[in-house]
Amino acid sequence: MNDKEKAMIEAKANVLKALGHPTRLWMAEQLAAGERCVCELAENFDADFSTISKHLTILKQAGVVIDEKRGKQVYYRLKVPCILNLMPCIEAVIQATAQTHIDLLK
Repeated sequence: MNDKEKAMIEAKANVLKALGHPTRLWMAEQLAAGERCVCELAENFDADFSTISKHLTILKQAGVVIDEKRGKQVYYRLKVPCILNLMPCIEAVIQATAQTHIDLLK
């Protein structure tokens, strides 16, 4: 693997790591429906503003979300909405794994 390939693999892994936390994945799925302010995300999730903001910062650093400040509020949206297109594939893996376990119990 050359340096360019290694850098690309590491960049992909960083995006997946950012989405790898349940709270951040939930946030990304919420943002798929459109932009949200931190206050909207906080009221729909049992966490304080600082926790929500920390998770959003990780998503932003990974390039998953972008933000826009309007007055005192900061609004977030997915930078590239197609990022969630891989979720049906992940769900298929979960379903296949579950089916394998069910078959073992028969």
